Amino acid sequence: MESALTARDRVGVQDFVLLENFTSEAAFIENLRRRFRENLIYTYIGPVLVSVNPYRDLQIYSRQHMERYRGVSFYEVPPHLFAVADTVYRSLRTERRDQAVMISGESGAGKTEATKRLLQFYAETCPAPERGGAVRDRLLQSNPVLEAFGNAKTLRNDNSSRFGKYMDVQFDFKGAPVGGHILSYLLEKSRVVHQNHGERNFHVFYQLLEGGEEELLRRLGLERNPQSYLYLVKVGSPRAGPPPPGVQLRDLLSIVASVLHLGNIHFAADEESNAQVTTENQLKGGGWKGVRGIPLLSHLGRQLLSPLNLEQAAYARDALAKAVYSRTFTWLVRKINRSLASKVRACTTVLGLLDIYGFEVFQHNSFEQFCINYCNEKLQQLFIELTLQSEQEEYEAEGIAWEPVQYFNNKIICDLVEEKFKGIISILDEECLRPGEATDLTFLEKLEDTIKHHPHFLTHKLADQRTRKSLDRGEFRLLHYAGEVTYSVTGFLDKNNDLLFRNLKETMCSSENPIMSQCFDRSELSDKKRPETVATQFKMSLLQLVEILKSKEPAYVRCIKPNDAKQPGRFDEVLIRHQVKYLGLMENLRVRRAGFAYRRKYEAFLQRYKSLCPETWPTWAGRPQDGVAVLVRHLGYKPEEYKMGRTKIFIRFPKTLFATEDALEVRRQSLGEREAPPFPSQWATKIQAAWRGFHWARGGRRQASHCHPCWAPPRLIRGFILRHAPRCPENAFFLDHVRTSFLLNLRRHLPRNVLDTSWPTPPPALREASELLRELCVKNMVWKYCRGISPEWKQQLQQKAVASEIFRGKKDNYPQSVPRLFISTRLGISVSSLSDSLFVLHVQREDNKQKGDVVLQSDHVIETLTKTALSADRGPHTPLPSSITFAGGPGRDGIIDFTPGSELLITKAKNGHLAVVSGASR
Repeated sequence: MESALTARDRVGVQDFVLLENFTSEAAFIENLRRRFRENLIYTYIGPVLVSVNPYRDLQIYSRQHMERYRGVSFYEVPPHLFAVADTVYRSLRTERRDQAVMISGESGAGKTEATKRLLQFYAETCPAPERGGAVRDRLLQSNPVLEAFGNAKTLRNDNSSRFGKYMDVQFDFKGAPVGGHILSYLLEKSRVVHQNHGERNFHVFYQLLEGGEEELLRRLGLERNPQSYLYLVKVGSPRAGPPPPGVQLRDLLSIVASVLHLGNIHFAADEESNAQVTTENQLKGGGWKGVRGIPLLSHLGRQLLSPLNLEQAAYARDALAKAVYSRTFTWLVRKINRSLASKVRACTTVLGLLDIYGFEVFQHNSFEQFCINYCNEKLQQLFIELTLQSEQEEYEAEGIAWEPVQYFNNKIICDLVEEKFKGIISILDEECLRPGEATDLTFLEKLEDTIKHHPHFLTHKLADQRTRKSLDRGEFRLLHYAGEVTYSVTGFLDKNNDLLFRNLKETMCSSENPIMSQCFDRSELSDKKRPETVATQFKMSLLQLVEILKSKEPAYVRCIKPNDAKQPGRFDEVLIRHQVKYLGLMENLRVRRAGFAYRRKYEAFLQRYKSLCPETWPTWAGRPQDGVAVLVRHLGYKPEEYKMGRTKIFIRFPKTLFATEDALEVRRQSLGEREAPPFPSQWATKIQAAWRGFHWARGGRRQASHCHPCWAPPRLIRGFILRHAPRCPENAFFLDHVRTSFLLNLRRHLPRNVLDTSWPTPPPALREASELLRELCVKNMVWKYCRGISPEWKQQLQQKAVASEIFRGKKDNYPQSVPRLFISTRLGISVSSLSDSLFVLHVQREDNKQKGDVVLQSDHVIETLTKTALSADRGPHTPLPSSITFAGGPGRDGIIDFTPGSELLITKAKNGHLAVVSGASR
């Protein structure tokens, strides 16, 4: 990290704790801006990683990048998600303590992408378990399935997670992943029946309509057009792709289709104002897989215990749709967990990944935003508690006095929401459960009576004259740690109750769909206990999550969205300032900087700066702690600027470190070619190890066996020190060794195929040669691939290339045609031998809905068919027949009989054939 301090004026500091004006939000944001401008999207606050979404691929997640961050000290390399991943994994292996990575940020900030990159890192760098990599593959494959059913397009994010997810990855004693488990939180099921303007329903609905085969859609009674379904809002083109992979796919997609059919049930009022179903035929198709002969519509209308009016009937329909979808999602998570369950009896350690919704403030905030923001309050409380605890433990371990830190404790807000009897959730539950006429407005009145004096709560009735203008009578406002949020109480009671009529439960328990029968258990019907409300269930699951996270060693990734337009390179300061506030980054920085801005192990500090003191340069023979003491005295550190701990030096002010780093840069420039910068002992160890391996590979086993096991030739080490100098006798041996090692490594790690873009990083002297070799390698792989292509496959590829030129980016359904083979029999052309102007396009029928072949007439038939043949690189069907059979529709094939005559005449013959009389060909 220190190596980048010399460029801090241009790229900022890599750790916010090194900001001089650390209390200034403007300085914080300016540092973010500098780094973002240079495509440096990662910055630390101590051990916390701040990530800014670049909205483009920066090519920083390759296998080479993974290797760069493996086994390296956290601060030895630039900030990166892989540095966090590797540090967490090494702590898990060496300390045998469970770890957790908490990823937070608002929708579109990159949380889901960060989770995927972490899983990718562990899948590719961890040792494979003895029984194969099935668990690793399932961990990666679970993401697209959950995204299909749990993600949706919102105004802020095209792939927004509408549920919270905590995933445990279990490792065996060798550090190999052997199992996993997923906990999901608060799926936004209201989205199933309603979406805000400009947003869409869950991806899986569009994936089914867009990617489903014709036969599948026919069986499910579906049309491709999303506008045909009231639960889907047409906003742009649907998220393309085939239905998600998974188990029991047919039953699962039947349920998805059933939800769409439910949304198309309409009601009308009869003479007594009772609701009657007006779309009876729509539910008799294949979309709803059996309720054992009992029509579903009867349970929505005629056969309910008491008549329903139009509003109640629509509520029952939507409640059933939400229940079916949310329970299916829960079933899906359980099914994935069974596939991830560890087969190893003793899993030594667990690594948790938390990807959960960030703080939400919309134009209209309802029950879902209330729960989400309560979740963020709890996690912020935990974040500050654990950060303070970590700081205090480090100070105590190092024998340095701990000074109390002033910070905003948001416990007061958490208590406002969750406190028993007096908290908002308790008041909401009481209003939901009490007898009598309870409404959303009576709930608001109860809030005003109970918590009217709370400093973080406000309503229209309680506000002063000026503030009332910004509050409607059906709203309340909470002052969260991240700022004010106004909530509309409309729907709070219904969403919290989440009730489903008993008749509908009975119907679903009778379903022949095996998934539905698991989602609706008959034991519910006999259970007299009222189920817990949604808010209470969420509160209990959140308290459980907090306990899980407290039991683990935490690491943090804070994700920031740079703009709402999802544009690369655009830095919206107002939006970013809001996120910096609600993520608690300034609060975290204040806690981290309350004592000392910088701390390092004595060994690392001495190794880096020992060239600045004659007594410690070039080597220090004593204890590292004593060497650092001599060094800082020589540098003139004042007693108030630093403290000496048991294993680390603590520096209070960034300016002290900056002055030291600037002195080191001057020293290096003065050394020039006469001396080299400090040579870390661990580098010498690596060189020695590399030398032994190289020497052994070159056949020098006998000689190497007589050498000291830690010995490497002095000329190798001397060559390393002078590796950046022009080639000379002192560094020639080392440079040759590096070249040979690279070429041997390249031979072992050549790309496997044309799509494999991996390539070992060459030493500076071989960059040009490496590029030439890479170009030759690619050409060779392409040549080998082309040689192995069959004539049929070559023709297929040529056709696909032409299709790409014509349709790519111009026709919406082009992407769906790419994986499908072009079949020559799908289109054939027939023409007679006479002088008529008719020709027939034979189109292969794939279902009975297609009308059949096309009979065309053209005065320029020769020109038309010639150009068609040139385009298709083939002629019409030969030989030229005297009669042509064509398909006219299901079971209605037709025949055209051609006979010579003096003039053109087309009639229908008595035998039903089409008779064409025309001049004979000459």
